[in-house]
Amino acid sequence: MTITTIADGVGHLLPDNLLERFRNRAGGYDATNTFFAEDFEELTGIGYLRLLADTPPGDAGGMARAAAAQRRLAAAAPATALGINMHLVWTAVAGLLADRGDSSLRFVLDEAAQGEVFAFGVSEPGNDAVLFDSLTRVERLTDGGFAYTGTKVFTSLSPVWTRLGIFGKLEGAGGGNDAILHAFVPRGTPGVETLEDWDPLGMRATQSHTTRLLDVRVPADAVFRTLPVGPNADPLVFGIFAAFETLIASVYLGIADRALDLAVDAVTNRRSHVGDRALSDDPVLRNLLAGPAMRRTGADAELRQVTLDLDARSGEAAQWFARLVTLKTHAVEAAVAATTAALHVGGGSGFSASSEVSRLHRDALAGQFHPSTEESARATVATALLGPMSG
Repeated sequence: MTITTIADGVGHLLPDNLLERFRNRAGGYDATNTFFAEDFEELTGIGYLRLLADTPPGDAGGMARAAAAQRRLAAAAPATALGINMHLVWTAVAGLLADRGDSSLRFVLDEAAQGEVFAFGVSEPGNDAVLFDSLTRVERLTDGGFAYTGTKVFTSLSPVWTRLGIFGKLEGAGGGNDAILHAFVPRGTPGVETLEDWDPLGMRATQSHTTRLLDVRVPADAVFRTLPVGPNADPLVFGIFAAFETLIASVYLGIADRALDLAVDAVTNRRSHVGDRALSDDPVLRNLLAGPAMRRTGADAELRQVTLDLDARSGEAAQWFARLVTLKTHAVEAAVAATTAALHVGGGSGFSASSEVSRLHRDALAGQFHPSTEESARATVATALLGPMSG
């Protein structure tokens, strides 16, 4: 599948008139701090949540198509795209594993095709080990099942998810070693509580509330992966990392795209009273916009190559994590740079809290909180370059 074919297909899936409706609603969702309910209904209606079930990663080009679609959606409604991202990440993980011969999450694709909505209950306050450890406690039950107790944050799609992916630590699981147990729980499971506490600076419509797990009972067959505590090379870890970083980067590049469009419109349509010329002829402003545009171009090239390599099952294994964190970091940097420049050249009206460029800038700032953080990304790249630290 060529890049042109992917772009054409995404344009058909997300036509301009649909995206304009999303863009017109985005400001209202942000101002009222409410979920993107109408957007979600329309996306569900066109089968968007089946994106990676219908076109899975691999020879069909699913990762490249999903990344292009999310980038296009984010240019219209970043918070909508980021919220949908969490569902798409799970389906991408299932597809990446299946494409590599691991069918353990095939049921995720099957259930997504039937309308189930997946969300992540993974991030925990104070847990900087992310996937390699957990502060959520798991206890073994006498019937063979397990009980999870802990707190999860940034649970996007809180109002609508039907399947929540959770994980926790079972101490002394086997041979005295602790283990991380991954499972899905359906909505309505006793002990799963959503705290409606989401009131952030940006990405407000995702409604990524805190989720509290209190003695949440999970049958043994709902645990789809048991992993050791600490870094490991399990395909699930790679799948989550690859899908999350790639699709997150797509969202932030979409923000950069829109911000640069707004910046170009501003300098083209505004004139200098003193110089009696269009601001697009001001060499200072031209230079100012060139920098973010170059950042966007570089991140765009990274995203295209990463998605092509994921679909082709190519790329040097030892370098994958460094590539992925670099892509995510560069995409967020491109979004922040583009929105900052757009604010600068757009005039005082852009400083209004209700302006699109102001909202885009606040949304772009959220990127620094998604794993991997810049500090963690640099550590990953340094390890790939120099090996682990001694001592």
